[in-house]
Amino acid sequence: MKDLLGRNIDYLRISLTDRCNLRCIYCMPEEGVVPLCHTDILRIEEIERIVSIATSFGIKNIRLTGGEPLVRKGVVELIKNIKSIGCVEHVALTTNGTLLPKFAQELKDAGLDRVNISLDTLDAEQYKKITRRGNLEDAINGIHAALEHDLSPVKINVVVVKDLHQDLLEFAKLTISKPLHIRFIEYMPVGDAENYTGCEWGEDEVIPAKEVIDIINSQAEEQDHIKLYPVENDNQPDGWGPANYFKFDGAQGTVGTISAISNHFCNTCNRLRLTADGRIKPCLFSDVEYDIKTPLRAGDEDEVRNVFADALLHKPACHDHKVGTKRKMSQIGG
Repeated sequence: MKDLLGRNIDYLRISLTDRCNLRCIYCMPEEGVVPLCHTDILRIEEIERIVSIATSFGIKNIRLTGGEPLVRKGVVELIKNIKSIGCVEHVALTTNGTLLPKFAQELKDAGLDRVNISLDTLDAEQYKKITRRGNLEDAINGIHAALEHDLSPVKINVVVVKDLHQDLLEFAKLTISKPLHIRFIEYMPVGDAENYTGCEWGEDEVIPAKEVIDIINSQAEEQDHIKLYPVENDNQPDGWGPANYFKFDGAQGTVGTISAISNHFCNTCNRLRLTADGRIKPCLFSDVEYDIKTPLRAGDEDEVRNVFADALLHKPACHDHKVGTKRKMSQIGG
């Protein structure tokens, strides 16, 4: 279905939980968020019902997020049931990867098509600093599990923050020998970021996407005499996002950039979001939400459809330069 601006909205991102086994400094306070009450969270069967209704509006691509979606009980069965809904073409998962070695086979058997793995550094000590409690080896093992079980294309999401001094070239070179797709994401002002100890949001912390590619190419040409080149649309990895892709000659994977700050892609945005507590968000950067849980639990399917249609038709034209949202990234689902 098209919204009022003619954008084809066919993609629904669903947050399964606000909980996570990590505490990444740009996503969640060190003490975590106040967890939602069990009764506030959408039940698995309620999520399935919303997806079924959403498909009647043209939704065909589903991504499950969190928090960390793999800490939610029932996620494997949910994937299996969503894939059985006739109009759903693809189901993907965004995860920190640390639990993938345990779940990868079950996820594949349930019908999961692909994964995005969030990983912001390849340095073990820095990983502990960023996640406040994680081990890099667990995330790396998760990448291997995703590749082994063909949850492809396997994309690695790297949030680029100037203060973190990440080795961008090291990430990019992972694509040479493995079919990995590294996507560098501009640091986004979501949540009350100034209260996140260790990673305060500010425009001076954003490295624009174009600059990311320039940095990688400058170092790659100097060290390895190689360079990234733009990838034609036909050769880009499958997906529904706004990334621009590049590639080293002969590489198995690609390098992508997502420029939410320096070059808004709102005019091509194709998604809605469903929060874990049952609210539809037309825009990541907006605090406007539509309560779909109340009519769902009241058994009023006509009103559920009305809420979904209202959210879709009121998707904003652009998020402009808004900084901060009432909900933190872990509560929205990214």
